Amino acid sequence: MKQKKFALFLILCGLCLNLKAETLGDVKGRVLDDSGAPLVGATVLLENAKGGVTTDGDGYFRFTYSKEGAVRVRVSYVGFQTQTFVLKSDDKKNEQYVLRLQPDATALDQVVVTATRTPKALKDAPVVTRLITANDIKIADATNIQDLLTEQIPGLEFSYAMTQETSLSMNGFGGNAVLFLVDGERLAGETMDNVDYSRLNLDNVGRIEIVKGAASALYGANAVAGVVNIISRENSEPWTANVNSRYNNFNKEWRHGGSFSFNADKWNSQTCIQRTTSDEVQLTSPFNTESNVLHIYGGETFNAKERLTYKLSDRVKLIGRGGYFARISNRGNYDDHYKDYSAGLKAVMRLSDNDNLEVSYGFDQYDKVRYVNDVRTHDHDYTNRQNTLRALYSHVFGNNTLTLGADFLNDYLTTYQFADNASHSQNSCDAFAQFDYNPLKWLNIVASLRHDYFSASSQHATTGRLALMAKWNGFSVRANYAGGFRAPTLKEMYMNFDMAGMQMIYGNPDLKPEKSNNFNLALEHIGKVKNAGFLTGQYSFTLMGYYNKYDKRITTGDYADYTPGTGQPDVASRYCNEDGVEVSGADFSAQYRSDMGLGVKFDYSYLHVGGRSVDSQFSQPRPHSATWRIDYDRQLCSFYRINTALSGRYLSEPDTKIEKHDKAYQLWKFTLQQRFFDAVNLNFTVDNLFGYKPKAYYWSSAMTTGRTFSVGLSVDIDRFVRVF
Repeated sequence: MKQKKFALFLILCGLCLNLKAETLGDVKGRVLDDSGAPLVGATVLLENAKGGVTTDGDGYFRFTYSKEGAVRVRVSYVGFQTQTFVLKSDDKKNEQYVLRLQPDATALDQVVVTATRTPKALKDAPVVTRLITANDIKIADATNIQDLLTEQIPGLEFSYAMTQETSLSMNGFGGNAVLFLVDGERLAGETMDNVDYSRLNLDNVGRIEIVKGAASALYGANAVAGVVNIISRENSEPWTANVNSRYNNFNKEWRHGGSFSFNADKWNSQTCIQRTTSDEVQLTSPFNTESNVLHIYGGETFNAKERLTYKLSDRVKLIGRGGYFARISNRGNYDDHYKDYSAGLKAVMRLSDNDNLEVSYGFDQYDKVRYVNDVRTHDHDYTNRQNTLRALYSHVFGNNTLTLGADFLNDYLTTYQFADNASHSQNSCDAFAQFDYNPLKWLNIVASLRHDYFSASSQHATTGRLALMAKWNGFSVRANYAGGFRAPTLKEMYMNFDMAGMQMIYGNPDLKPEKSNNFNLALEHIGKVKNAGFLTGQYSFTLMGYYNKYDKRITTGDYADYTPGTGQPDVASRYCNEDGVEVSGADFSAQYRSDMGLGVKFDYSYLHVGGRSVDSQFSQPRPHSATWRIDYDRQLCSFYRINTALSGRYLSEPDTKIEKHDKAYQLWKFTLQQRFFDAVNLNFTVDNLFGYKPKAYYWSSAMTTGRTFSVGLSVDIDRFVRVF
C-alpha cells in the first residue's frame, strides 16, 4: 500500500512539473537601432518584474518567462527612446524578435564627427553642432534636402535664381560660403555658386551634422558660414531591401526608389537607387508683371549610389564608393541636361590602440549641356571636375587627441560663361593640425591651425580656431573663435558672360580671398522630468550669440571702365571685393521628449547684416525666423506604430533695399505615418496646411499655390519576410 501511495505521489509530482514546464517559454531577440546596427548593453526589462537582462556584443538577449501568451518588455539604451514592446512567449516556434529603438532627439550622447573631424559625443563637442538624426528625417517626412533643412534650421533659406537653379542663404551668407559634404567628401558643381542640391538623396541617410559658423581651420575654403555633412547609414544585418514610392499633387511628382544591402563576412554593401518625375507648375498668370517667377519647370532625375566596404583585417578596412546622377529640366523650347559621376576609395587603418590613419582619393565630375529639339547645341556646355587626395591621422594619449591632416585638390572648370567656352584649372593644397585637450573632467580646449595655397591666384591663407567648453550640473558653456576664408573661384576670376543681353558680367583675376573672424558664445542645458507620469522624459535648450566680421567679401559691382562693343549690352558689372560686412545674431533651440512618445521642439533665429553695399535679389537676409514641431511617436502594439506631427515655419520680411521682396509669412505642415509589422510604412502629408499663397512670386518667395498633399508607401522586404 505504501509503495502504491509513493508511486502515486511521484506521478503527481511529474504531472505538476510537466504542467509547469508547459507554461515556460523562451523569449529571444535582438536590439538594433533603426539602421540595423546592434545596440550592445541595452537593458531589456519585463514589466512588473524586478530583474532584466542586457544585450550581448551582437545585440542579442534571451530570458525565460513562466506564463503563456503576451510578454511586455521595456527596452532602454543611452541616446535612444525607451520603448515598450509586446512579445509572445512560445518555445515551440523558437521565434526570435527584432526590436528597433529610435534615436532620442534630446539625448546628446550620440557621436558626431564634423565638429572636430574625429568621433566625439555630441554633448562633449566644444563647437555647437546641430544633429538631424534618421528619426528626425522620418518625423519630418521630407523628400529632399531643401525641405528637410528649411524645416529643421531657422535662418536657412533656399530660393530660385533666374535660371531656376537653387540658391542657398544661411545666416546672411550665400551658398558659396556653406560647405556641403557627403560622408566628408566635397561635391563638384558650382552652379550659381551652389552645388546641385537635387543630387543629395535622403534615402539611406543615417544622420546630418551641421556646424554653423566658420570652420575653415578644418575644412578650408567655402566653410565661412558653416558645414553641412550628410552621413550615410551602415547596416550590420545579413541583408536588407527596401522599395518605396511617393506621389505629390503639387507638381504631380512621382518618386520611386529602392535600396539593398548585405553584410557577409568581410564584405558590406549599400546600394541606393531613386527616380523622380514631375510636371510643370503654373504659379500665376503669364501676364503678371509683378512676379519674377511665373512657373516651375518640370523634369526628371535619376540617382544611383553604391558604397562597398571590405575588411582586410581587424585593423584595416577599405571603403569604395560610386555614384551616378542625371537630371533633365524641361524649359519649354529647350531642355537642360545635368549629369554627375563620382567615385572614391578610402583606407581606414587602426595602426595601434591609440593611432588611426585615413587615406582617401575622390573623383567628382558635374556636367551640364543644352538640347533644342533633342539636338545638343554646345552653346551651354559646362564641366566641373575635381580630383582630391586626403590624409588624416589621429593620436590619442590619455583623454587628449592630436589630429594632423593634409589635402590636395585639382579643380577644372570649362563653361559657356568663359570667353569662347574656355577652360581653367587650379591646384590647391593644405595642411592642418588640431589638439583636443582635456585637462579637467569639466573643461575641454580645442585649438586648430591650417594653411592653404591656391595656384590660380597664387594666394595663401592661414586660419585658426580656439574653442573652449566648460560643464557643470547639466549646463555647458561653449566659447569659440574661428577664422574663415573663401578663395575666389575660377568663375569669379575668369568670367566673361553676356547675361541674355541685359548686362555683361566680368571676372577679376586680382580678387583677394574672403576672410572672416567669427566669435560665438553658447549656453546649453539638458535635464530630465522625473515622476511626472505621461510627461516623464528629458529636455534640452541651447542659446547662442554670434558675431562675424567679414573682409574682402566677393560680390559684383559696376564696371566703371566698361566700353560696350558691337552687339554687347550697355551696362556691365565685375566681381570685386568689399570690406566692412558684419553679421551678428542669436539662435535659440529647445526640445522635449517624453518617455511615452510626445515630442515638442522650437527654434528661433535673429539675424542682422550690416555694412553690405550690394543687396542680392536672390537671397535677402530675414531678421527673424522660427521653426516648430509637436509630434507623437508610439509603438501601440506589437505590429503597429504611429507617428503624427504638426510643424511650422515663420519667416519675417527681408531686410533689403530691393523694392520687389516678400512680406512675412508662415507655413504649416501635418504628417501622419503608420508602420505595420515593423516592415510597411504608410505616409500621408498635408503641406501648407492653411493654404498660404503669396500675392507675387519673387525669387525668394514660397513657391506654393496653396494646400497640397502627398502619399507614400515604403516596404522593408527583409523585415516583411521575417514577419511572414
